[in-house]
Amino acid sequence: MSATLKIYCVNLGEYIPISGGETLSELLGSPALKSRLAGQRFICARVNNKTEPLQYQVFAPKMVEFLTTASGSGGRVYVRSLCMMLYRALTEVMPGARLRIEHSVSGGYFCRLFDPAGKNIEVDAALAAHLKEVMRRLTEADIPFERKERLTRDIIEKFRAEGLNDKVRLLESIHELYTTYYRLDGVIDSYYGALAPSTGCLTIFDILPHKGGFLLMALDRKNPDVPAQYVTQEKMFHAFDENLRFNDIVGVRDVGQLNRAVADGRSSLLINVAEALHDKKISAIADEITARYHRGDARVVLVAGPSSSGKTTTTKRLAIYLMANLLQPEMISLDNYFVDRDKTPLDADGRPDFESLYALDLDTFNRDLQALLRGEEVRMPTYNFELGRREYRGDTLRLKPGSILLMEGIHGLNPALTPSIPEEQKYRVYVSALTTLSIDDHNWIPTTDNRLLRRIIRDHKYRGASAVDTLRMWPSVRRGEERWIFPYQENADSTFNSSLLFELGVMRDYGEAILRDVPNDCPEYAEAYRLRRFLSYFAPIGAKDVPPTSLLREFLGGSSFSY
Repeated sequence: MSATLKIYCVNLGEYIPISGGETLSELLGSPALKSRLAGQRFICARVNNKTEPLQYQVFAPKMVEFLTTASGSGGRVYVRSLCMMLYRALTEVMPGARLRIEHSVSGGYFCRLFDPAGKNIEVDAALAAHLKEVMRRLTEADIPFERKERLTRDIIEKFRAEGLNDKVRLLESIHELYTTYYRLDGVIDSYYGALAPSTGCLTIFDILPHKGGFLLMALDRKNPDVPAQYVTQEKMFHAFDENLRFNDIVGVRDVGQLNRAVADGRSSLLINVAEALHDKKISAIADEITARYHRGDARVVLVAGPSSSGKTTTTKRLAIYLMANLLQPEMISLDNYFVDRDKTPLDADGRPDFESLYALDLDTFNRDLQALLRGEEVRMPTYNFELGRREYRGDTLRLKPGSILLMEGIHGLNPALTPSIPEEQKYRVYVSALTTLSIDDHNWIPTTDNRLLRRIIRDHKYRGASAVDTLRMWPSVRRGEERWIFPYQENADSTFNSSLLFELGVMRDYGEAILRDVPNDCPEYAEAYRLRRFLSYFAPIGAKDVPPTSLLREFLGGSSFSY
């Protein structure tokens, strides 16, 4: 073994000599690493701050950090690999059937099966059990995922021969010379990121029949020794399903179809139709609120959702439709009820937790709400973010006949926010970018990626933040969402899907320009590279046809609303 060729192992914090040409898997099994990293189930690695499969060969000095499924990158590798193993199992259980992995919901990934004629195949308990059994047998066989790279034109022909027309459309639209694909036990497929070394790594999973299809359950993020547990999310499923039907109507289910529509000059039509869908949905929510108001209910409208879901624009547009219904919306910002900064609760790391419900002065907030609903005049606070304290500057509010309160904030669906207000007087709206566009049948677009790109663009434009800043704080934001938002999303009276069919094409150029500034010597480069690669699949769409009232303008700029 040459002493001149070394890798820097982040896990150990030291240099390790290598011969050169070894795969990362082989390095893990070497005397230099095996005993010292024993007991950890590595599934991929970060090489020079870029996520790579363990099949990656090392020929030169590198910085290597081996990753488990507990990491974001490792978790994604596990799920992708599980999806390919599922596809391989399906080719045995039901040859010729088409698998479509649509979105994440209820703790898993919702999948549908179709026969060669395109008719939906109902998945019952017996079929789910059969698929699960074949997948279990594949894990026991410990079959390698073979990573291959060929000329794109050759891969297109391979996919066309297999009837994978969704992948053909995508590859034909992105015009890359070479394409990476995977082979598992004779079955080929493509995934836009690394896969596990072999099926033996994928022992934790489950398959549950659900809504005519089934849920593929990966490992539980909090306890990786068991599959994720089913969570009831009927309203979320309905919101996804509604938008999927819309995608079918306009003929754009995947990125290949979107790119073809752009090439055919139909991007303006897609923008107009998608914006009309938003208008229609917000108008319907306003009509329902108005009807409840006139029945003597719905005096307080609470709009909640995760970061970059478009809560602010949705609230402003909802106010316009309520005014058109002859109501008088009054806006209250929950931010003005933050406790003084020195009273902010701390998170597990000892840092101020501004995402916590208890970062708000709940007593004062509820006392003011009750007074307003009694028809009293109330002194309204303003939070001074520079000084970190609440101030009173002479602003007052009294509700008039026809007045209705609108409040936007992440805690709107949490019953603990407004315990003093009768349930019948509250109307809750959940807003999130529930992305229904897929890259192809086996590669969906996570809603988290959609929101993260929105936030990167907005933070850069309006807050002077770099992509590194946003990427660095995103895990903390996600932890706050998991604790304070997602457990309450089924409390909503209405769910508004703020995603727009065309938006990733519009955001491509904005996002790529910002992400290119992430230096490759920082840990955030891996995520920046992944997002750049993801955006490269989309044909660029100009922003000129995006109307000033569009929710997307909250992030891009050019909105007719004030923020």
